[in-house]
Amino acid sequence: MTVSAERARRNGASSRLANGGPAIQFLRGFIKHPVMVGSVIPSSKVLIEKMLAPVDWDNCKLFVEYGPGVGTFTQHILDRLAPDATLLTIDTNPDFTSFLNRKFADSRLRAVTGSAADVREIMGDAGFENADYILSGLPFSTLPPGVGPKIAEETAAALRPGGGFLVYQFSPKVRKFIAPYFPKLDTGFEWRNIPPANLTWAWKE
Repeated sequence: MTVSAERARRNGASSRLANGGPAIQFLRGFIKHPVMVGSVIPSSKVLIEKMLAPVDWDNCKLFVEYGPGVGTFTQHILDRLAPDATLLTIDTNPDFTSFLNRKFADSRLRAVTGSAADVREIMGDAGFENADYILSGLPFSTLPPGVGPKIAEETAAALRPGGGFLVYQFSPKVRKFIAPYFPKLDTGFEWRNIPPANLTWAWKE
């Protein structure tokens, strides 16, 4: 191997190490923002399939995802989303936002750094008034005081009538945060995930 080729190989390896793959990025995000990341292990495919099953993709124009992390759900949403629809992701960690923008070359994706508590403002900046579905894996029970209820309230206001708030959590306490704003709740549980997850589909009437 020539000196220039060896130097290029080393530079490429250093770049990959610096940027990191999904697992490294996810671990970094958990270490930097542990109260904002629900688990150090990304969600399983079976959980994703079950969580997204009730979505009416043919009539979905705006799908919002809170805390997309490294895009474990994001890819599955884009695979189902109509060509003229939009996926808006909101994450407080700019590293995750940058990672998503590098990972997905898809014009339907708008990755934003911000708080889910500001969802209506972020949607408005993107040109939307209402969302059809909003997905969240944020750990409501460990968020700073007042943030969980605020996110639930703003989410209810952001959804269109009949829209759904899809929530997967590792604590059953999530119900107390969203029930005041969503009178119609469907619930489930998925063992085939690490850790096992509580699933909630909250519907805006």
